[in-house]
Amino acid sequence: MTHSPGQDIPSPPTYPGHPVEPAASLPLPEHPDTSAPAYPGTADGTAPPPAYPAAPALTAPPPPYPGTPDDTAPPYPGAPVSAAPAYPRDPAPPPPPGQLGPAPVPLPGRPEQHPHQMDFEQRRVHLTARQRGADATALSRLLVQVPAFLCSLAVVTGFASAVFGSAAWLPVTVWVLSGALVFHRPTESFLARRLLRLRAPTPAERTRLEPVWREVTARAGVDHQRYELWIEESDDINAYAAAGHIVGVTTFSLNHLPNGQLAAALAHELGHHTGGHAWASLLGQWYAQPAELTWRAIRAMSRFALRMARVISLPATGVLVLLFGCGLLALVAAAWMVLLPMAVAPYLLALVNRRAELRADAHAAGLGFAHPLAGVLHTMRAHEEARYAAAGPRAPRAAGLAKLLSSHPDYADRLQRLQPYLDERPPR
Repeated sequence: MTHSPGQDIPSPPTYPGHPVEPAASLPLPEHPDTSAPAYPGTADGTAPPPAYPAAPALTAPPPPYPGTPDDTAPPYPGAPVSAAPAYPRDPAPPPPPGQLGPAPVPLPGRPEQHPHQMDFEQRRVHLTARQRGADATALSRLLVQVPAFLCSLAVVTGFASAVFGSAAWLPVTVWVLSGALVFHRPTESFLARRLLRLRAPTPAERTRLEPVWREVTARAGVDHQRYELWIEESDDINAYAAAGHIVGVTTFSLNHLPNGQLAAALAHELGHHTGGHAWASLLGQWYAQPAELTWRAIRAMSRFALRMARVISLPATGVLVLLFGCGLLALVAAAWMVLLPMAVAPYLLALVNRRAELRADAHAAGLGFAHPLAGVLHTMRAHEEARYAAAGPRAPRAAGLAKLLSSHPDYADRLQRLQPYLDERPPR
C-alpha cells in the first residue's frame, strides 16, 4: 500500500489489556483520602488495637508417656534442660578362670569401681612400743632346726680342727656369730639381688607402692622406714618377706592388683616380719648349710662309688653296699638323738611353715584386709587350677607324703580360717 501527501494517517488500534494513556491536555483526577480507616470500636481511631488474649500457662505436668523407663515426658520446647543424673558404670564382666584380667580403668572424677579399691588417706601414725618380736611359730622353727645346727657345728669344728689345729675355736666362733648378718642391711641387699633376684623399685613403682605400704604399716603401728621394698620380675601373684628387712612384691601383683588386695598381700608379709618368721627361717637355713652340704657330698660320693663298682664287677658292688650300710647303721646307733630328728625335720618344718602362713593371714585380716586377702586367695587358686588344666589330666598333684612337705596350706583351709573375719562387717 502507498501513502499520498496530505492524507491523514489513522491511529493504530488498541490492543486488549493494554492501558490507554490519558491525553496530555486532560488533568488527572485527585485520589481520594489515603489514610487508614479507624479501627472499629475506637473513638478517634488513634488507639492501638487491643492485645491478643494470651494462651493460658500450663501448670499441671503432662501425662506420663508409656514406654519410658521412668514414665516421664520429654522436655517441652523452651523449658530449661536439667543435667541428667550420672548413672554408675556397669561392672565389667568377670575374667575367665585362671586369668586376672586388666587393671580397672578409673572413671573421670570418681574412684575406680573395683570392690577392693580403697582410699588411703594420710593420717597420724601411732607406733607401737614393740616393732618386732618372735611368736610361737618362730620359736618352733628355731627349735626344729636345732639338730641341724648341732650337726653343722660338728662339721665346722672338725674341719677347723683339721685345718687350724689348736686355733680351731676362732673360725668356729666366727661362724656362730655370722648369723647376725641376717639383720645387716648391706648383706640383706646382697641377698636380695644375688639370691632372691630382686631389684629396687623404679620411681613410678615406688609412687604406687609407698601409699599402700604406709597404710599397712600405719594400721600395724610399725615404722614404714624399718623395711625395704623390693621388686621381682614375675608374672605370678606373690610377695616375699625375707631376712630382717626385705619385703618383695612381683611386678604382676604391682600392676594388676587393686590397692586393697596389694595392701592385703603386703600386710601378710609384714605379719611374717613382726612375728619373727622371716629372720628365724633365714637363720635356721644359714646354720643348717654346713650339715646339708656335707650330706650332699656324702650322697654324691656314694653314687660315684656304686657306679664305679658296677663297672668293675657285681660282687664289688655288693661289698661296697654292705660297707656303706654298716657304716650308716653305726652312725645312726651312735648319734640317733641327732640324726632321727634331722630325718623328721623336713616334715616338722613344713608344718611350722604352714602354721606361719595362717598366722600371717590372721595378721592381715586383723588389720582390716580380710576381704581383699580372700580375693587374692581366690585368684591364686584360679591360677593354680588353670595351670593344672593346661597341663592335662595327668598333671602331678601333691598327695600323701609330698603334701606333708608343702610349705603353704591349701587355699580352702586358708579361706576357712578367714571366715570369722569375713563374717564381720567390712571396713569402709
